[in-house]
Amino acid sequence: MEPTPEQSPHHAYPDHWEADVVLRDGGTARIRPITTDDAERLVSFYEQVSDESKYYRFFAPYPRLSDRDVHRFTHHDYVDRVGLAVTIGGEFIGTVRYDRIDDTGRPASAPADEAEVAFLVQDAHQGRGVASALLEHIAAVARERGIRRFAAEVLPANNKMIKVFRDGGYTQRRSFEDGSVHLTLDLEPTEKSLAVQRGREQRAEARSVQRLLAPGSVAVIGTGRTPGGVGRTVLRNLLAAGYTGRTYAVNRAFDEGLATLDGVPAHRSLGEIDEQVDLAVIAVPAHRVPEAVADCGEHGVQGLVVLSAGYAERGAEGRELQRELVRQARSYGMRIIGPNAFGIINTAETVRLNASLAPESPARGRIGLFTQSGAIGIALLSGLHRRGAGLSSFISAGNRADVSGNDFLQYSFEDPDTDVALLYLESLGNPRKFTRLARRTAAVKPVVVVKGARHSGTNPPGHAVPVSRIPDTTVSALMRQAGVIRVDTVTEMVDAGLLLAGQPLPAGPRVAILGNSESLGLLTYDACLAEGLRPRPPIDLTTAASPQDFRDALAEALADGTCDAVIVTAIPWVGENGEAETGDGQVLAEALTKAVAGGSAKPVAVVHVEIGGLAEALAAASSTAAPRPRTVTPAAQPRAATTARATTAGTPAPQGAAPAAPAAPEAATTFEATTGPGATTGPEAATSHEAATSQEATPRPGRIPAYPAAERAVRALAEAVKYAQWRRQAAVPGKIPEFLDDTIDEAGAAALIEAQLATAPDPRGRPLSHDEARELLGHYGIDVRPTLPAPDPEAAVAAAARLGYPVALKTTAPHLRHRADLGGVRLDVADEEALRRAYGELTDLLGKPAELLPVVQAMAPRGVDTVVRASIDAAAGAVLSFGLAGAPSELLGDTAHRLVPATDRDAAELIRSIRAAPVLFGWRGSAPVDTAALEELLLRLSRLVDDHPEVVSVALEPVVVAPQGLTVLGASVRLAPPPARSDVGPRRLPNY
Repeated sequence: MEPTPEQSPHHAYPDHWEADVVLRDGGTARIRPITTDDAERLVSFYEQVSDESKYYRFFAPYPRLSDRDVHRFTHHDYVDRVGLAVTIGGEFIGTVRYDRIDDTGRPASAPADEAEVAFLVQDAHQGRGVASALLEHIAAVARERGIRRFAAEVLPANNKMIKVFRDGGYTQRRSFEDGSVHLTLDLEPTEKSLAVQRGREQRAEARSVQRLLAPGSVAVIGTGRTPGGVGRTVLRNLLAAGYTGRTYAVNRAFDEGLATLDGVPAHRSLGEIDEQVDLAVIAVPAHRVPEAVADCGEHGVQGLVVLSAGYAERGAEGRELQRELVRQARSYGMRIIGPNAFGIINTAETVRLNASLAPESPARGRIGLFTQSGAIGIALLSGLHRRGAGLSSFISAGNRADVSGNDFLQYSFEDPDTDVALLYLESLGNPRKFTRLARRTAAVKPVVVVKGARHSGTNPPGHAVPVSRIPDTTVSALMRQAGVIRVDTVTEMVDAGLLLAGQPLPAGPRVAILGNSESLGLLTYDACLAEGLRPRPPIDLTTAASPQDFRDALAEALADGTCDAVIVTAIPWVGENGEAETGDGQVLAEALTKAVAGGSAKPVAVVHVEIGGLAEALAAASSTAAPRPRTVTPAAQPRAATTARATTAGTPAPQGAAPAAPAAPEAATTFEATTGPGATTGPEAATSHEAATSQEATPRPGRIPAYPAAERAVRALAEAVKYAQWRRQAAVPGKIPEFLDDTIDEAGAAALIEAQLATAPDPRGRPLSHDEARELLGHYGIDVRPTLPAPDPEAAVAAAARLGYPVALKTTAPHLRHRADLGGVRLDVADEEALRRAYGELTDLLGKPAELLPVVQAMAPRGVDTVVRASIDAAAGAVLSFGLAGAPSELLGDTAHRLVPATDRDAAELIRSIRAAPVLFGWRGSAPVDTAALEELLLRLSRLVDDHPEVVSVALEPVVVAPQGLTVLGASVRLAPPPARSDVGPRRLPNY
């Protein structure tokens, strides 16, 4: 919405206040500033508001707005007077405005920092969270304009509005004056207000995905008149899956006399359908999509799956078409999967939706799958099907113009039918939000991710997102910090998903190996060692072992308290007649199943070679598809109830539809002692807080996964071990030590940063000098050893006399800095004669003093040279890094990373996660260094960049860590205006 000429030129239309938001029921709306062009919209909106709501707004009967009212409510200066509107289909459904006031309540301008605020929401849209979304956005606008408090007068009977203010999480004061409730809200965000905002975001975004996956009715727009084609294929797949709702075929080219197609009602447009259509699958050429979207929006469709191609994957012109598609759909309150999507699947018995191009709907299961690639989606569906695994839901998002992996995580978090979330991602539209959502979801169920396009340095076609400058190894480390199981291939994703969906989490890394092949057992043993597990010597049952021998050995291993997991290796065994039995995998599967039923809850995996039917028999005997009683969080219960409502409202599949595909066989009841991935075995389980969140309260059957290679089984188990350890640690989160508060001068650092940036108008910022960097770091208790310039030998001698011998002489030229291997550093210079000699050698070898920029520094106690860095990446956020100093560490990439703010646990893990960590802890008889001091330094630096986002880069190099204490010998700091953050502020959908 552009400003009109009547708008004050001093306060241009703030288009950055425009935002698309997801409301409580999963629909979308647009929030934007009100302009002078909105007079007719305002009048129309007001006419649709009930007399009661008008009374609550104006404290008196107010049937219509006067011309003066309309002028006042549509003319704003966007500073002291601001109005925002929520629109759907271009029409207002809610408004809010504030007027800046002084201490007496009269109109004012800055520096007055209080404003009176008032809301009005159309009755038909009350209860959708409109006022709550408006409060978040108007509060952000007010803070931007220097307003710190809102005042509101509310009638005592207006409970809904009082609740909006009360539940916002802001600090508030309340009084009763002259028959009304007087509320004052402090607009500074609090932990509570942020938690409220994110909780609303989670419920709304999860609901928006649930509406797409569990519609009461589906229309396929673009259904071909003849067999074949995308639309007709989707219709066929819907019917073959036994979709429980109503299905319609739509094509404007249908003959007027055509009543049905494939047994479902056929229509030329949505307007001909008498009932509500919840989901539309669009399979028409790109140039006809806008017409189809408009038809959907005008007839109340809730969501779209756009299979049509020809968008951002075609270049700049297609990208603009894609953005316009999203704008158009959101203007009607609809969310989009696609364009260029493969489709969606929901295997719930009450839905049975296959609105995709997958010819066969997968069996019911406990795995949720999201992919940004149709080809990868096909591969994953095929791989899971071959191995007998079922899915709970599947989304192939194509160009991911709207619904993204973040939305899928929101949905998976509270979906009671999903135990494991698998995601194939080619880009991260909002990495900080992804990390936050992944951490929360991983605390209750595993999240397995394959990241494509890792090394291309660009985004895949159609994915317009921030490009991260940090290497892929850093991205992987940050994902693991959030509890994400990061794997490299889709095969590894399936391997890990099967184990996590069907088996309990291991209590530790101890692995028992048993089988009828000594060689296969040794391969498994070696693979365990390579993955950091602690295998016991393999138990060789010999090639003559029978299925009963396997059962007995497995039962014994499960009962053994010295192991946490079991890997069974099997080759064809020799029968009584001396011949190898290769085909009767059913017998072995039954034996293993019975052993697991009678043992303790430990993960079991099978490695087999050429045993026909074993994997299939294990899948059939213990399927991921088995339904079971569950206890879910209160947040999940409305979702389940809504699903029931949506599906029971629909009619059975129409006549002519294919019967529903049979569900996978129920798991054997003998498996009921096995727990799933939500439970942790071992002593930690008794005290774990995990059972309180979206996890099953009862034991459930599990599926024994089978692998054709030892390395694959072991790698999947190793991922489960690491994830289980993360879960146990996440149950008791780390802390930021309180002692930091007593030694940190946040205000002093802020003043220094403000002064430095005021002298550097360049938006790229400026580096600080050595002394400036020392001063800034000093405000956070980080002491940098001073250096004195030595432009000539006499200055060097004077500096050494001032600092005291022994000293170090080193160059600070950029091409020589931190390169002791090039001869630019002289250490332990004991006296003046040695200093003059070192100075001469340095200049003779490397160049003139003006080129070398030599400095003199007092020697530090001997120790291990390390490097500590912090930087802000446009995509990932603030990152804290640690490694040993020197070329070997740089060449090998031996650097660890954590997201900021770091806790005490993060700092401890950071220094222990590099491969060279033993050097810090007494390697080969050396003295262990003061790692506690190193952890404190990491925490202080983390606090600095977290408190001051203007500090975009810090490098402390080297940091010499001695047996007692440490010394920071060099520091470089860069300041710049902080990059915009997409994970703070009021809720809004991204615009790619």
